[in-house]
Amino acid sequence: MSKYVSRYHKFYNEEIVTTLMKELGLKNVMECPKLEKIVVNMGVGEATQNSKLIDAALSDLTIISGQKPIVRKARKSEAGFKLREDMPIGVKVTLRKERMYDFLDRLVNVVLPRVRDFEGVSANAFDGRGNYSIGLRDQLVFPEIDYDKVDKLLGMSITIVSSSKSDEEGRALLKAFGMPFKK
Repeated sequence: MSKYVSRYHKFYNEEIVTTLMKELGLKNVMECPKLEKIVVNMGVGEATQNSKLIDAALSDLTIISGQKPIVRKARKSEAGFKLREDMPIGVKVTLRKERMYDFLDRLVNVVLPRVRDFEGVSANAFDGRGNYSIGLRDQLVFPEIDYDKVDKLLGMSITIVSSSKSDEEGRALLKAFGMPFKK
């Protein structure tokens, strides 16, 4: 039985590496930037009033990522937000290897084109070290989510962490994967 390899992983190994080496003027294959992980985070601020929202976010993120998320808890109490220490306030999942490549494939080719009035993602959302963050307003853009079962629309932030040393390298890597940046 052969080990499963994502189509985006094959695409990276067979085409993107050679393209990036020429484009960035790299001499060694190991210098070529690569994806390390993708972190998907859903903050559920209203969970302080309604604890069932955490379960909904947990199930939605499990369906979206194909992996069980962890529940994020408040570090300290905040009276203004009616928040106690150790209260669940969000869910997060870290994707690596094949799941990461599959998620990026679905994000670029299925999810982003389904966003209403989509003109491309901002090219300025890099952090200075080649990592990229994007926010989505609701989970309904993912085709796996059943519209009728959603109680509350929950936004999410997606952070793509790469081994690139600069924003230019990170941008070149994501562009090679087909990320639709604004012109």
